[in-house]
Amino acid sequence: MKRLLGGVIAAALMLGGVVSTTTPAVAAQATATGTAPAAVLSPTPYMGWNTYYGLGGDFTEDTIKSVADSLVSRGLAKAGYDIVWLDGGWQADQSRSAAGDLVPNPAKFPNGLKPLVDYIHSKGLKAGIYTDAGPYIPGKCGLGSGGYYQHDADTFAAWGFDAVKVDYLCGIAANLDPKTVYTEFAQALRNNASHRPMIFNLCNPVTSPDWGNYPESQQSINSWSYAPGIAQSWRTYTDVGFQGDIKFKDVLRNYDANARHPEVVKPGAFSDPDYLAPELGMTDEEFRTQLTLWAVAAAPLVVGSDVRKLSATTIGMLTDPDVIAINQDKAAVQAVRVGAAGTTETWVKRLADGSRAVVLLNRGDSAQTLTTTASAVGLHGSRFTLKNAWTNKVTESGGVISAAVPAHGTALFRVEPASGVPGIPHVTAGIPQVTKVGTDAQPADAAPVVAGGDELTVQVNVRNDGTLPVLQPTVTVAGSNGWTVKPLSKAPAILAGGQQANFTFTVKLPARATPGTAAITAQTAYQTVLYGVQKQTTALSSIVIAPAPPSGTVPLSHHDWITATSGWMSPTIDESVGGGNPIKLTGTTYPTGIGVASPSLIRYYLGKSCSRLTGVAGIDDVVSNVDTAGGTSTFQVVGDGKVLFDSGTVDRFTPKQFDVDLTGVRVLDLVVGDAGDGGYNDRADWAAPTATC
Repeated sequence: MKRLLGGVIAAALMLGGVVSTTTPAVAAQATATGTAPAAVLSPTPYMGWNTYYGLGGDFTEDTIKSVADSLVSRGLAKAGYDIVWLDGGWQADQSRSAAGDLVPNPAKFPNGLKPLVDYIHSKGLKAGIYTDAGPYIPGKCGLGSGGYYQHDADTFAAWGFDAVKVDYLCGIAANLDPKTVYTEFAQALRNNASHRPMIFNLCNPVTSPDWGNYPESQQSINSWSYAPGIAQSWRTYTDVGFQGDIKFKDVLRNYDANARHPEVVKPGAFSDPDYLAPELGMTDEEFRTQLTLWAVAAAPLVVGSDVRKLSATTIGMLTDPDVIAINQDKAAVQAVRVGAAGTTETWVKRLADGSRAVVLLNRGDSAQTLTTTASAVGLHGSRFTLKNAWTNKVTESGGVISAAVPAHGTALFRVEPASGVPGIPHVTAGIPQVTKVGTDAQPADAAPVVAGGDELTVQVNVRNDGTLPVLQPTVTVAGSNGWTVKPLSKAPAILAGGQQANFTFTVKLPARATPGTAAITAQTAYQTVLYGVQKQTTALSSIVIAPAPPSGTVPLSHHDWITATSGWMSPTIDESVGGGNPIKLTGTTYPTGIGVASPSLIRYYLGKSCSRLTGVAGIDDVVSNVDTAGGTSTFQVVGDGKVLFDSGTVDRFTPKQFDVDLTGVRVLDLVVGDAGDGGYNDRADWAAPTATC
């Protein structure tokens, strides 16, 4: 997906200029509709919690009270997460009475919603509720306000709600125009009979390009053109995942879509890439990246997980004061990318005091040392203070901003010109890199895969970007129990500002190393002129110790993989993705294989023991039971980073046979890509994948 930023003019506005509070498009829209711009109810991005991803529709009055209590007791409310938001599921099966009133589910809310809202308010919190812009259509959506906008707005206000999320499932089912109906709904909220201010979250995710070919005017990616004049926030793309299942790739997808129009963000009006989703499928590192990106995007911070169950580590991330301060900066500027899009990127957010929040983003699967410069992010001078928002460490740089960034990770700095006594030099101790396994070069941007008895070449790069030199830099490396480490390089006596040094080691695994994951840790130390000895610890924690390779002529699908991903749900063995159906291509059923949705990567360790891989790549016949649209993918067989088979575009009618030479291949990847029509219906099969080893 292309990652657009709204052009050079938008970047100039964000980095150096003053952001107008009313864009020409918004002003024109307000004039055309005869409505006044939305009131500034939340000058900085609102924060809170929502039921959707963690609880689905399974919540009651007691559940909501319990979550409200937890928001307070766990420090989330104090940190700013103060909206308790009921998503779909609060309504009765017959959601509207004969008199036209919305009806809460009597089994879940026997006392109605007003007493629950009063309880939420008694905790010092606010309350949010959900509806839809279209009319209720049984079988299409669970709740709709179509034809009752003012009545429902008055009801929500009378119940005491402070925020309303308005979806579009019923709206698209009724083929309504989103700009028209959302403008009408916004006016009804502003004109509620109780004169109660209510935040309006405009939510039009299902019309994203991933879900079909909708007219541009109906698409979620068009909301930016009218929403800033009528709403406090607007969803910019489809959902960030499924209930209980959030993938890092979809977080990046939503962030990229959200980044397209930073020029329309202003105090009280924010682009919304969807909810924060800790512990619902992502690693801690991946969630830290989501929170970092949402913070610099000036996005609403709404937690979608069950906060009662979150770990102390996650709560610590959610309540980090420096990260929240960047999100809540009163300038309300959305970050823009500096430089080209790619596996590694730099994003910058101009802050109200003139400083910059700078993100070094690593989308890739291997750790990288990333750099940018103060001048590239719009700052000038010869000395700069860098505060790491996540570690709180403050250092000084001569102009280079650098960090060792884990796979799927970020570094977040607050950068401003420095003055006075020089600070601690900004030294970046690199994350250990496996450059060779035996004599084989390690493929770039891939997690290392090793086996018992392997000897690894490991490098640690140390760079000094400070204004003062550092003395006697040393690096020591350690692996798991029984691993043998030997240094190969000599440490320099001095590392001046702007210089770097590589430290190289061999690391030998024992012959009987246990399959699983392992780490290599580096301890870096150096003497500073004014601040004594400084130390840093970095670790490569994604090393995979592989299981034994296949033996004989075997279905590869029955061998243990190292890693396996699918665009939605999980890869399935001997069934099409989603389960319940055999692998079937153009009428032929295959007893073995792997079912996935694009994009997908299945990785196996072969250890140079195999000679051949045969099979058929195709789109499973089950797509015809789901939709006649879509159903195209690309298939690649990749050995040690080299493409051995490329199918080109494969549709549901043209499966492709493959016969691949695997001689000398250590690590095999089966890669499925989307052929450009959206991944949801690309139910791809590796049918009868047979390895000769």
